[in-house]
Amino acid sequence: MKKMILLLAGLFGLSLNGYAGDSVWLEGKTDQQYEITVYRSASCGCCKGWISHLKDHHFSVKDVVVNDVTPHKQRLGVPAKAASCHTAEVNGKVIEGHVPAQDIKRLLATNNDIKLLAVPGMPSGGPGMDGVGARKDVFTVYSMDSQNRVGSFSHYADY
Repeated sequence: MKKMILLLAGLFGLSLNGYAGDSVWLEGKTDQQYEITVYRSASCGCCKGWISHLKDHHFSVKDVVVNDVTPHKQRLGVPAKAASCHTAEVNGKVIEGHVPAQDIKRLLATNNDIKLLAVPGMPSGGPGMDGVGARKDVFTVYSMDSQNRVGSFSHYADY
């Protein structure tokens, strides 16, 4: 029954949690579960939307509300150019900003030396920024490896 409700919600662009306005962010959903710690500000609504997106993808979320996320970004080595509103840790990897859960799971399912995935800024239309009627900005999920080399992990232009 739950799958049917999610399918109907996706088909009609409805949001069951107030944030997931675009069913594209439910694509590629797997049963694989991971624990993830998210550092965010209490006042950030899009962070709550991204956390809902992670839960939709079977992440077990430890939601850490802080006054200032900057010290966590610095501790985890997030470059200033990659910064967004929230920062997360999962299986020794750092996730910065509105990275789709599908990309996080793809990262964790492969052998690689990537230490960071990041979506700089807050692109409209990405997971957590996809409320009903939201503009769909083009955005790239960047990766940074153990040698601090930056690459493109995923690109979203027509979603």
